[in-house]
Amino acid sequence: MKKNKIIFWTTTVFLFLFEGVMPLSALIVAPPQATAGTIYLEYPAYFAYVIITFKVLGSILLVIPGLPRPVKEWTYAGFAFNFICASVSHFVIDGFAFVSFFPLIILAIAAISYVTYFKIHQHTKDPHPRVAFS
Repeated sequence: MKKNKIIFWTTTVFLFLFEGVMPLSALIVAPPQATAGTIYLEYPAYFAYVIITFKVLGSILLVIPGLPRPVKEWTYAGFAFNFICASVSHFVIDGFAFVSFFPLIILAIAAISYVTYFKIHQHTKDPHPRVAFS
């Protein structure tokens, strides 16, 4: 159990820093650089602000303990959609370069965080049990 908690918090803090703190600090300190990546991928500049907002909110939700499981699940799903779409965008623009695979590496880190989160919380009573409809 202790090993899972260490792995969970290590990967989750990495996601918090990489997906929450870095984009927000880029937006505050150097706004043109915050939109440069989305413009390079041929998205409109305003799309960067949407992505940064969701990344910051999602990373905050990941580090808040005690949230209901569905909130955590949707947060991880949002990050998964983001990383997969980022990877596809880079494959289209850059081909098979390292930058195209980088979001998938971050996705793997998020998957490790996700799996260890549910390993840690599998023994606790789920406040939102799933109802099977027959």
